[in-house]
This record gives sequence, C-alpha cells and structure tokens, in this order.
Amino acid sequence: MDPLVRFRDAHSKGLIPDDVYDLTLKRFPLIVGGINKIEKASGIQYPVAYVEPSLVLSSSDSNSYEYGILFARTIPVMFEEKFQVVIQISAPLVAYGLKGTIHAILAHEFLHFLELIRKISKMELLSDEISGNLFENVYSDETRLFEPRVVFKDRMLLHHITKKFPSGFRDYKLEDKAIKFWSDRNLPKSNISLDANNVKLSAESLSKIKLDPKFLIKINELEQKSSKIRKKRLY
Repeated sequence: MDPLVRFRDAHSKGLIPDDVYDLTLKRFPLIVGGINKIEKASGIQYPVAYVEPSLVLSSSDSNSYEYGILFARTIPVMFEEKFQVVIQISAPLVAYGLKGTIHAILAHEFLHFLELIRKISKMELLSDEISGNLFENVYSDETRLFEPRVVFKDRMLLHHITKKFPSGFRDYKLEDKAIKFWSDRNLPKSNISLDANNVKLSAESLSKIKLDPKFLIKINELEQKSSKIRKKRLY
C-alpha cells in the first residue's frame, strides 16, 4: 500500500493545508530511512506502515483532563480472515519530529510488533491487561518489550532509543510543536481511550493466524536473550 494514501486524500479534501502537506512530503524520507535502518539492524522486515493525517490523542476516559499524544501506534488487523500488523505514524511526527526522535519511535513500535507476534504465537492476547491511566500504561509498556540491544545491531539507533525512552517516551519540544502548529490550527485530531489502544482478538481469530516458523524461531531467540539480560539486572 501507499503509506501516504490517507494523507494525500485528506489534503485533496482540504483538511490538510498546502504548507503542512509540502513539509510532510519533504520530510517523509526520514521515515523511509528509519525503516531501512531498523530492518538492517534487526534482520527482520518492518510491518506495513502508513501516515495518519491527524494528531492522535489518548486519555484515561472521556471526562479526564489528562491526555497524551500518540505519535505512532501498532495495530493488529483482521481483514478477510487474514492477519496483518500495521504501524500507524501520525503526520505531526513526520512534519515536526527530529530525525533521532522519528527513528526512536519507529524502533519502539517495531518492538511492540515483535511483542504482539510473540503473544499471538503463545495465545496470550485474550487476557491482555488494561491500564487505568497514562502513567500505568507507560510502566506496563516498558516491562513488556524486548531488549533493544538484543534486537538492534546499530549503535546510533540504540542511542536514540535509550535517550528517548528511558521510562516512557516524552519529547516536550515535539509535543509543543504538535500543539502549536497542528492542534492550535484546528487541523484533524483523533481521540482514543487507552482501552481502545489495547489488543483484543478472539480465540477463533487467533486460531486462524498463520505465522512463519522461521520468524517464530527468531522471536523465541530474541525473547530468551532479553530474558537473560533482565535477570542479570535483578541479580
């Protein structure tokens, strides 16, 4: 699929102004470069990715004043009984994110992708926990992911990840730009609850998913190496 098809469509409908459209297209090669770097550093193909033409906001509930900006999301999709993982990249990240930030977020979502495949292979998604607030969600997120240094063999990429995600992602300059140049201009926004950002697949859907055996062997190897590193930290 064309990763910019939804973004181009939003522009053609007048939802995205010309200056933002041109800036996003100009900076889109940073996304392509980041994906290529991740594939080379991991030896694993990056899932399908597309640019979402909106600023994605998440809150604990509809009445809460606490919200966070989701610059990217990992989304499982069942289409015509076929399973697909899609990485949703928000347009404000493309337009206003620094190169290192973009690569770090893409890598972080790639780790989510690996975790999702691991859970599917072990039928662990039916009882996936739901976090009640943004802080708890960050903590849960950090305790589930594969160890970056096990997955990525690239020093610069690892530097970006550890710098941007010491304990959950926060980039205040990027957030300020997203609010000032996107939200305050009343450009498209999407609001989702944390519950909606959780993975829920039925047992029937899981049973129909077919995964590459070689890929599962690779996932298992990465999981075991990540587990050894975490045990060393504890002891």
